[in-house]
Amino acid sequence: MIKVSVIEDHKEYREGLSYLLNASEGFKCINTFASAEEGLRGLTGEEDVVLLDINLPGLSGIETIPKIKEKFPDIKIIMLTIFDDDDNIMGAILAGADGYLLKKTTPSEILESLQDCITGGSPMTPGIAKKVLTLFKKYIPSKNKDFSLTKREMEILHLLVEGYNNQAISDKLFISVETVRNHIRHIYEKLQVHSKTQAVVKAIREGLV
Repeated sequence: MIKVSVIEDHKEYREGLSYLLNASEGFKCINTFASAEEGLRGLTGEEDVVLLDINLPGLSGIETIPKIKEKFPDIKIIMLTIFDDDDNIMGAILAGADGYLLKKTTPSEILESLQDCITGGSPMTPGIAKKVLTLFKKYIPSKNKDFSLTKREMEILHLLVEGYNNQAISDKLFISVETVRNHIRHIYEKLQVHSKTQAVVKAIREGLV
């Protein structure tokens, strides 16, 4: 059971997320909050994931990330927002967000992203990862180190940078999801990282993509 709390000021969208989670097998919405301040007071640590909006009354979602992480370091945080600009994307990632989804993301993709996040992934809406790639290429010089990645591992790493999730990689490369997970685990070991976001950032920083 993946336990989720939602911090979202738009009442209808907040209630819609709660209904989606509680109506889906393997998920439970344990709390909803209309502001960051309410969330910081009401989160219990029982949550596996917090779905967090950026544009909130009072404290913003990005400002809230480190406060949640400080109090509950094991809780995963996925941004769920309308904003796809560089400042908000990088601000959220640098603040410690574990994923970044746009509100146009379909219900099934939200559920898949929650599962992905719990198993060590860092879900991003397709297109967000491309923006991250552009920003890091602009500001961080390539070093071109040799991490001994295989051809298949490099293919998968490129797809991670493009924002593909495990199922999408499986479909594109005609391999099983379990095989994808095994390759990603080897990529983590070779790059010495622990999540997809860290792998994407390191791949860009080291000039692997």
